[in-house]
This record gives sequence, structure tokens and C-alpha cells, in this order.
Amino acid sequence: MNDDLSWMLDSALEIPGALHAVLISADGLLMARTQDFGKDDADRVAAAMSGVQSLSRTLAFFCEDPSQTWRQTLVEFDGGWVFLISAGEGAYLGVSASPEVDMADITFRMQQLVGQLGKRLTTPPRENLGAHS
Repeated sequence: MNDDLSWMLDSALEIPGALHAVLISADGLLMARTQDFGKDDADRVAAAMSGVQSLSRTLAFFCEDPSQTWRQTLVEFDGGWVFLISAGEGAYLGVSASPEVDMADITFRMQQLVGQLGKRLTTPPRENLGAHS
């Protein structure tokens, strides 16, 4: 795990009600997690969020324009929220929060974090490293 990225993700938890944060690649690999969140759980979340993002993107046509770019997915539970946003080409930032979180504050912090991390969050697609030409 990249400790520098984890430290940066921890800044999202400064918002009251924020619980955990993960940075994932488009293909569902965990890139970083907040220090208080276990690796096994973070791996499960990364795989699930990759699927959520993919499903969300397919709904652009529902807004009358299938060429629209996906920007954010919000999932509400009885006991909290899950926010998922784009964090550069092929990377996504997910944050979980309690029901009391200020939604504007957490989404603003997430956007700030993505801006601070900039190109460090850009993840090129994986290549088949085992294939021989």
C-alpha cells in the first residue's frame, strides 16, 4: 500500500461523519486505503465499487444523452452513505460516511483531494504482462 496516498486519503476523514476512504483502479484493484480500514475489507470494497461505477456509467442514456460523462455515484443505506467519484483517468475515490455527514462538505473534500493528488491518481489500464509476442 502506498503510505503517502493513504495519508492523503486520511484527510477525507477530517469531515465529521466520514468513516473510510479507498482509492481504486477502474478494474477493481485497491490502490490505497485509509489507515484505519483493513486490507481485506478494502479489497472487497474496491472490487464492488468498480462494478458500481461501471453500472452507473451505463445509465447516461437515462438522462437523454448517452455521451454524458459519469461523475459521481451516491448510495444511501439506513446507516450511512457511500460516495464514489472519478479521481483521474482510470481511478476512483470512494468514501463511506454516517447518516449525519454533511453531504456538501464530504463531496467538496473529495473533489479537493482529487485535485491535490492530480496525476498521481492516474492509472493506466493493466497490460497482459504474461503474454509473449
